[in-house]
Amino acid sequence: MEATRYTRTRSGVRSVQVLMDAPRTRLARAGDWMARNRARIALLQWAIVLLYFVLVAVPAFLPLPPEDARMADNLTRFAQLAFWGVWWPFVIASMLLVGRFWCGVMCPEGALTEFAGRPGKGLPIPRWMRWPGWPLVGFLGTTLYGQLISVYEYPGPVLVILGGSTVAAIAVGIVYGRGKRVWCRYLCPVTGVFALLARLAPLHFKVDRAAWDLQPAHIPAVDCPPLLNVHALASAAQCHSCGRCSGHRDAVALSLRWPGSEIVASKPGDVGHYEALLLLYGMLGFAIGAFQWTLTPGFVAAKQWLATWLVEQGILWPLASNAPWWVLTHYAEVSDVFSWLDGAGIVAWLVGSALLVGGFAHLAAMGAARLARADWKVLALALVPMAAANLFLGLSMLTLTQLRSEGLVFHWLPQARLTLLAVAWLGCVALSTGQLRRAGTPPWRSAAAATLVAAAAALPVLLWVRALDLLAGM
Repeated sequence: MEATRYTRTRSGVRSVQVLMDAPRTRLARAGDWMARNRARIALLQWAIVLLYFVLVAVPAFLPLPPEDARMADNLTRFAQLAFWGVWWPFVIASMLLVGRFWCGVMCPEGALTEFAGRPGKGLPIPRWMRWPGWPLVGFLGTTLYGQLISVYEYPGPVLVILGGSTVAAIAVGIVYGRGKRVWCRYLCPVTGVFALLARLAPLHFKVDRAAWDLQPAHIPAVDCPPLLNVHALASAAQCHSCGRCSGHRDAVALSLRWPGSEIVASKPGDVGHYEALLLLYGMLGFAIGAFQWTLTPGFVAAKQWLATWLVEQGILWPLASNAPWWVLTHYAEVSDVFSWLDGAGIVAWLVGSALLVGGFAHLAAMGAARLARADWKVLALALVPMAAANLFLGLSMLTLTQLRSEGLVFHWLPQARLTLLAVAWLGCVALSTGQLRRAGTPPWRSAAAATLVAAAAALPVLLWVRALDLLAGM
C-alpha cells in the first residue's frame, strides 16, 4: 500500500514523496482495528452498562439473602462476587498489563458520561474541577465511606456509592462534557489510582512525533475522550487506551515497552504532589487499613477498652446504634449494627494506618531524594508495584471469602500471596535502582537511597504477612 509523506526543504517549501508503508506490527494492527470498529466497541460498552445496572440497582430492592444462599440461585450473592470478587480485582490487574483499556473500552461510567455529554450544554470546564487533588479526595472519601456502611457486604451501600458516582458522572457529562470524558479525567474516584498503575503497563499507545510533524497541518484532530494532547502524549497515565487515535497521522501505534520503563524514565514534573500523596497515603496506607481492620485483634481490644471507659464515665451516647444504614452499617435482622464508637474507631484506624505506612514511605522517599539529589515524588513512583499488590491482595481476599462460602478452597493460596508480595517488593527495588542509575547517582548514594525505598516497601509486606497469618488461623 502506498502512502504520501510530506517533508520540508531548506527553503521551507514542502515536497511530496510517495512511499511504501512500513509494515505494521500485530499490536499496531490491533490498535488500528479498535479505531475502525468503534461501533462494535460501543455495543460492548452498552452491554456492560446493562449488566452494571442490573447488578447495582436490582439487588438493592431485594430482601437480604439467607445465610445458606449461593450465588447460583441468589442475585445478591452473584452481584457481590461479580463486583468485589471478579470485577474490581481484575480491573486492577488489567491496569498493570494493558494500561487503562478498561477505562476506554469497558467502563460503564465512561460510556454514560460521554453519551450524556453529546447533546449536553457543553459549558467550559470550571477551574475548581481541574484541581489536581480531587482524585486523592475521591479515593479517600469513597474508601472510608464504603467501610462505614459495609459496601462489600450489602447491596444498598453499593447502590449509594457506585450508583451515586454514576449519576454524578452523567450530570457532569450533561453540563460540561461535549462528548468528552470530563468526569473520568478530573473527578472519578479511581482515576488517580488507575493513572499510577498504568505507568507499569507494557502495552501503550506510542506517538512518533517526528512522523506526526511530517504530515500536513490541516488533518483533523483526533477525537480523544479524556481531552489529551495526543501529539505530546508521553505517558500511559491519562491515556484511556480506547484506540481512537491509532494510526492517526501515521504516528500513533499500540506498542510494547518494558514493564515499568515509564517510571524509570520519569523526571521532575512528570508526577504531581497530590498524585504522590495518593500513592503513599492512599493506595499504601489508607487502603491497607481498610482491608485489614477486621482482621486485627488490636482494633477490637482498643474499642472494647474505650467502651468500658466510656461506661465508667457515664458517657453512653457513643455506644448507641441509632444511625441509619446509609451513615453507619445498620442491619439488625442479621445482627450487624455499628455504633457511633464503631464508626469513630474505623475512621481512627484508617487514618492511623495512612499516617503509619504512608508517613513512613513519605519520609523514606524524601530521605532517598536527599541522598540522590532527586525529586522525592519521582522516587516515590518506585512504590507503585507494592501499591498494586496491596490493592489486589485486599480485593482478592473478598473473592476468596465468597468462594469459600461456595465450598471452594485453594490450598496453594498462602504461597501465591507470599510470592506476589515478594515480586512486588523486588519490583520496587528494581525500579528505584533503575531510576537512580539513570540519574547518574554515585554508587554509595544510590545504594543508600535504594535501601530506603526498599524499607518503605517492606513495611506493607510485614503488615500483610501478619494479617495473612491471622486470616489463616480463623
